[in-house]
Amino acid sequence: MNHFHHNRRALVSALALASSAVVVPTLWAQARLEKSKISLAVEGKSSFHHLPLTIAEQRGFFGAEGLEVDISDLTGDSPAALSTASASFDVVSGAYEQTISLQSRGRQFQAFVLQGRAAQIAMGISPKALPAYQSVLDLKGKKIGVSALGSSSDMVASMILARAGLTPQDVSFIGVGTGGGAVNAFRAGHIDALSNVDPVMTMLEQKGEIRIIADTRTLKGSVDVFGGPVPAGCLYASAEFIQRNPNTVQALTYAIIRALKWLQTAGPGDIIKTVPPAYLMGDRALYLSAFNKVRGAISPDGLMADEGPRISVMALASFDSSIKLDKIDLSKTYTNAFARKAKARFQA
Repeated sequence: MNHFHHNRRALVSALALASSAVVVPTLWAQARLEKSKISLAVEGKSSFHHLPLTIAEQRGFFGAEGLEVDISDLTGDSPAALSTASASFDVVSGAYEQTISLQSRGRQFQAFVLQGRAAQIAMGISPKALPAYQSVLDLKGKKIGVSALGSSSDMVASMILARAGLTPQDVSFIGVGTGGGAVNAFRAGHIDALSNVDPVMTMLEQKGEIRIIADTRTLKGSVDVFGGPVPAGCLYASAEFIQRNPNTVQALTYAIIRALKWLQTAGPGDIIKTVPPAYLMGDRALYLSAFNKVRGAISPDGLMADEGPRISVMALASFDSSIKLDKIDLSKTYTNAFARKAKARFQA
């Protein structure tokens, strides 16, 4: 019965397309999707890391490609949680370096469209907890909040400590999430410093509650901390899923790159109208000023820069001893094939 309805629906939409094709002669020829219903896991969806995903969802870009994407938000991007998620979901919207961690555990995952080209994480200290703060060395023995243990914010904090000669063992890392929980933990004094994403960091910064000591929300800041552009949020899936569903993966990439292109020219009003109200954390102006900070870090075309993966794996290996550089095949952790095709289609 369902099958018949589905075919009938397909026929009706095909007829609708045929009639609209008269008006829109440039209708993109769509390859048949191997799978049109996609389950997607995302870590901390309201953060700017996943803004392109949210735009694609809210503006109907997935639907326009014939996709139905069911998005589950798993807050606190602990690698363990994502490792399980990667097995039970078709696709993950997460930090690129997770594909490296998964490979080091013998699992092949590939990023196929980039959302961010800088880590988009800032680290700051509490002037209340550390009134005499002078340098990173003052963090020895202190509590540092991160979105989750082993997450990108943990990696950025570890790198900042390493540059000052401290190890992760010199501090206590505490997972506080990426939203209100992080703000509350910081305000309540449960942590002395915080490494996190926007809009959380901008909110604390604007109220004068935090003093930023390192910032990878801009391309320049990312180069300061990592020595180059670091791939951040991306969509990734198992190598097997990508091989089996190339048209579906291409359709997902089209939707994200259309969102990236939209974000290039979107004005403040467009953003506010598109993003779910809860993401604004009760302060539109603040959300927009955070957006303006990370705007340059959003990928313009979904393509992974050549040196990005190399910088990423070096960063990861610098604080995760389970990552053996000679054992990782970076060429298997990402592909630009889908993004190149989408870039050509949308002139992104």
